[in-house]
Amino acid sequence: MVDGDVPERMQAAALDDFGGPEVITLRKLPIPEIADDEVLIKVWSAGVGVWDVYERQGVLVPEGSALPIVPGSDGAGTVISAGSKVSNVAVGDLVYVSATTRPKGGFYAEYAAVKAQYAARVPDGVPAEHAGAMPTDALTALAGLDTVSLSTGDWLLIFGASGGQGHLAVQLAKRQGLIVIAVASGADGVALVTRLGADVSLDGHGDMTDVLARIREAAPDGVKAILAMAGGATLDRLTEALADGGVVAFAHGVRPEPQERPGVTVRAYDGESSPRQLQRLNELIEAGPFVVHVAEKFPLGKVRDAHQRLETSYAGKLLLTVA
Repeated sequence: MVDGDVPERMQAAALDDFGGPEVITLRKLPIPEIADDEVLIKVWSAGVGVWDVYERQGVLVPEGSALPIVPGSDGAGTVISAGSKVSNVAVGDLVYVSATTRPKGGFYAEYAAVKAQYAARVPDGVPAEHAGAMPTDALTALAGLDTVSLSTGDWLLIFGASGGQGHLAVQLAKRQGLIVIAVASGADGVALVTRLGADVSLDGHGDMTDVLARIREAAPDGVKAILAMAGGATLDRLTEALADGGVVAFAHGVRPEPQERPGVTVRAYDGESSPRQLQRLNELIEAGPFVVHVAEKFPLGKVRDAHQRLETSYAGKLLLTVA
């Protein structure tokens, strides 16, 4: 299954137990073999997200996994081997992957084996290195936009707009013809979402009375929906800007979860990694310049530092560089 130029073993960051960042260790592991519906990828980069923390803690462990476990749901790299039933990508393609189902290990390694249905060619305009940080958050943002189901010209408020999912949602929403109010984190976050095309950019750390006044000035009839990448008191206040019958949509995992209230519908969503969604995502991305904002890069050997950085505030995404 494996090309003769590929060694028998690879460097990987793996878990021998569940717990804090200290349980992730560098080690040499066998390169996984692929089935007929899988591809073997030479990994260039891997995204680092909160889902990796849950996996490290033993909360979200891919079904069929056995210790030592290589984490990493997000990644990008070159297909070096493909099973006989694979038709959507080919050997030599640069692809990105979002795969929560991956019993043979994730992308914190030099090589990864995944089902081909979770892989798509990296679209034009996305730097190859940064593509590894994009997949799960981009697919989740797309699912959020599907959940609110707005029409061209509708007002959408994105809360947490400068985060990993949020800054991608801003760009995807603009491609769908929506008018976007981006509530970001701090001056740097406001600058980022402004650069990415938000129609109104506001600091969620500012005085909420002033923030709401500016939203009402921009959208006096209210916003149709809120995409919430975070919960809590600030989100509760922002719901005051919704038009009657408005929707609050949040990704599973947001805490505290938004609560139903008169005139407001609350909907939860999850990202979906499927050939159809990957195709839709690529079509939207290729409609114009697209930015995957990487706050900080870490070599594979510094994966513990990356997980510690996850506990801090930053705009965009964290990235492991592997190749």
